[in-house]
Amino acid sequence: MTYRFFTPTPTRAATGRTAAVYQQLRDDFLGPLPTFQALSAVPEVLAATWALMREALLAGDAPRVERELVAAAVSRANHCQFCVDAHVLLLHALGAPTLAEAVARGETPTEPRHAALVDWAQASRSPRAADWTSTHGPEITGTLLAFHFINRVVSALLDPDLLPGGLQRSPLVRSVGGRLYAKAARESKEPGRSLPLLDADPTASRPAWAGDSPVGIAYASLRDAAARGGELLLGDVARQTVTATVRWEDGRFPARPADWAVDLVRDVPGTDRIGTRIALLAAFAPSAISPGDVALWRLSHPADADLVRLVAYGAITATDHVARALASARL
Repeated sequence: MTYRFFTPTPTRAATGRTAAVYQQLRDDFLGPLPTFQALSAVPEVLAATWALMREALLAGDAPRVERELVAAAVSRANHCQFCVDAHVLLLHALGAPTLAEAVARGETPTEPRHAALVDWAQASRSPRAADWTSTHGPEITGTLLAFHFINRVVSALLDPDLLPGGLQRSPLVRSVGGRLYAKAARESKEPGRSLPLLDADPTASRPAWAGDSPVGIAYASLRDAAARGGELLLGDVARQTVTATVRWEDGRFPARPADWAVDLVRDVPGTDRIGTRIALLAAFAPSAISPGDVALWRLSHPADADLVRLVAYGAITATDHVARALASARL
């Protein structure tokens, strides 16, 4: 696994909240995966991302196969091959190899409910254009939102190959990997265990779609922690440009992301142009963030934490556009 712009601190050197997140990852998932290590420079974003994924994808009563299917489908809609591969493997681990291989090939599942979940997840990329809403509970809806955010972080900060040469795309490797992770994937997880890691007030900020589920607390915490990066790093005009573009473009993939982003930041104050460009690319085409973009950003913001905050801000702006479409449909 290759990190695109920096190498995180080794897991053995983690302390405080980061170490606590890594321990939960060892206990409940597959260990401190690169996705979470890439966020470790900003512990509050790391903890909130883990909490949302854990409470939505792993804990609770919704069928885990359905949640993994949603994770894989939204990852395909967002062109995040790394995440598609990871969740195809987990479908194998859950004892659904036929479904896993159909997802890997980009085919529509034969089971009608599974096909409907795939269509629903993929339509959420452009919620207004698709007139998208949800009748699903907080765990499935939260899984979808978690991966809208995670896909963008992964595509921005990680190389797409989980294993050298893309070996994770071999059906044999997927099958063997699924057997290795079967026990961990099938164990039930107690809801709410991740919430003490968060800064959020457990009695506040729950989105309406989540009801009393811990998923709502986790989503609100991630939304607030990631949005804070925009407030810290960008001025008002820059943030307004990012928000307005996300709403106007509604998930459309730019044909030429680099040129598209240049045009959008022309009226942004000079000191904020490169940050706005990176945030916009994180929202729409995160793999198009280039070493040149990052080098320019680091001239004024050399810390890895500021790059992570900026990517997280762009990612949550796009994710919250989906969440707002869901919320408005339920009013």
